Amino acid sequence: MRIRLPRHLKTLAAALVAALFAVGAGVAPARAEIEVNVNRGDVQPLPIAVPAFGGGQVGADIAQVIGANLQRSGLFRPLDPATFIEKDLTTAVQPRFPDWKQINAQALVNGQVTVQGDRVVVDFRLWDVFSEQQLLGLQFTASQENWRRVAHKISDQIYERLTGEKGYFDTRVVFVAETGARGKRTKRLAIMDQDGANPSYLTDGSYIVMTPRFSANSQEITYMALRPEGSAVYLFNLETARRESLGEFSGMVFAPRFSPDGSRVAFSVERNGNSDIYVMDLRNRSSSRITTDPGIDTSASFSPDGSKIVFNSDRSGSAQLYVMGADGSSPRRLSYGQGKYTTPVWSPTGEFIAFTKQTGGEFHIGVMRADGSDERLLTSSYLDEGPTWAPNGRVLMFSRESPGGDSRLWSVDVTGRILQPVPYPGAASDPAWSPLLN
Repeated sequence: MRIRLPRHLKTLAAALVAALFAVGAGVAPARAEIEVNVNRGDVQPLPIAVPAFGGGQVGADIAQVIGANLQRSGLFRPLDPATFIEKDLTTAVQPRFPDWKQINAQALVNGQVTVQGDRVVVDFRLWDVFSEQQLLGLQFTASQENWRRVAHKISDQIYERLTGEKGYFDTRVVFVAETGARGKRTKRLAIMDQDGANPSYLTDGSYIVMTPRFSANSQEITYMALRPEGSAVYLFNLETARRESLGEFSGMVFAPRFSPDGSRVAFSVERNGNSDIYVMDLRNRSSSRITTDPGIDTSASFSPDGSKIVFNSDRSGSAQLYVMGADGSSPRRLSYGQGKYTTPVWSPTGEFIAFTKQTGGEFHIGVMRADGSDERLLTSSYLDEGPTWAPNGRVLMFSRESPGGDSRLWSVDVTGRILQPVPYPGAASDPAWSPLLN
């Protein structure tokens, strides 16, 4: 994957009007044509300058979040502000492009924040330095406490304009926050921004929570709760904080996951050592058993169109990946490599299936194509597990544990090159990435 911003552009494209999200308003058309290649494996991060936006501390904070987002993607290299020659940029006047060419900035982002009562108005511009053309000109309005979301939305716009792919920064991650001594861990359901900011707890830690998963509308979560008297699967509404159980089941119920349209939940039920997959229609609360094999069938994940389910099963003697119709029809094996395959999850684009693999005394996060071909292992460590996809299908988040250490959240891109810890300071596991927020 390679990003290249050409130094000379021979033609100008027709006006580009970028669509605003819910917190935005007022678009300025941007004129330019730019070619960016993100499909090669030899990534060359794009040098980009993101000076502090005008408007005081909030302007500086917004620029800092944008720069951090772009840098963590691995596709951009924000330049050191100490090298900037031009100071005090304004959105009303074109930048002095020779000053930015001199420090080899290929792209430049500048902006202005204006406070209007309890709201902020943020104008920003994205420039192709070498062609001296504006690529984007947008304005966002939001409440002052939502300034970080504005920064994430601007990051998404920049990412999309320069790569041709949707961004993933205006998203949240639900996960299991872990505190306390080993063997006596308190595990609480928690949620944060994708960059680790604004963490908060959704459960009180009086019981163990596992495998939280988002619905397609980003406002509902399903998860497993484990108490001494047994297990249950819950739905939790983030807007109302209302929690409800899927009902009573004979046996242990676990590993829930929404269908793409949010109308169904797939989960596993264990009875007498045998686990099968069930699907519940949330509209009428009817459920049906869709596997009947004597082995352990679990970790169901729907395809993006809802027509298929990938899952792991030991019906062949060891844990492997299988795919079947969403009604349980025509199951077939996908994985044939050495080792054990677990926790499959279909990518939002439908192109790949991510999984956890145990082989050679180590754990890996890997991906394969939806037909089982082109298997690639992206990570390797003492314990990597539980991948979850960013909504654009380019980045995965997972939990990693070192011998004797805590479980932490990490991310890796689909090339395996961009591997890094997620900036959440505490112990955590079982991450699940939300869709883009509205």
